[in-house]
Amino acid sequence: MLRSFLLTLIGSFVLMTANADAAEPANTLVLELSTGGNVEIEMLPNRAPGHVDRIKKLTREGFYDGIVFHRVIDGFMAQTGDPTGTGTGGSDEPDLTAEFTDYEYKRGTVGMARTAAPNTANSQFFICFTDDGCSFLTGQYTVWGQVTSGMEHVDAIAQGEPPADPDKIVKAYIAADMANDAEPAAGEEAGEAAAE
Repeated sequence: MLRSFLLTLIGSFVLMTANADAAEPANTLVLELSTGGNVEIEMLPNRAPGHVDRIKKLTREGFYDGIVFHRVIDGFMAQTGDPTGTGTGGSDEPDLTAEFTDYEYKRGTVGMARTAAPNTANSQFFICFTDDGCSFLTGQYTVWGQVTSGMEHVDAIAQGEPPADPDKIVKAYIAADMANDAEPAAGEEAGEAAAE
């Protein structure tokens, strides 16, 4: 009986671990940048569920594909997400209610841009270049993600307000969506095997 209980416990742990690993791509945003590489962002739905839902929705609609970085300040941040490229535009979705937390802004932190009013974030976001440059934003701008790889491609984004020759997001996607697209459709493997 004890052996059976231990096997069940171990099996449950393995299943939970597999599920935890499987959930990661669902909360990973990948930005293919014109600077020549990919940036992976771990989205933080436990900190900002409404903002993460918005980013996922817009990403899946292709909203961010081709959008430029319109405001890039050395030692501070690179801002994007405005389809007009001016810093004054956004999506057709309603503005979001702020989800401020104590998550500390640091290098690679991704926050939502807004006007002076707290509940005006929509589609624009920024990525911090340094720990010191963004720390004063903590608790005042919603954090929805953290870069986990590819910061060197963010560092290479052309600077300016706006840059003379702005870099852009070539394509944005959720990692899980690409993994699902790569899996063969049911019966595809069987058909291939039958053809051999």
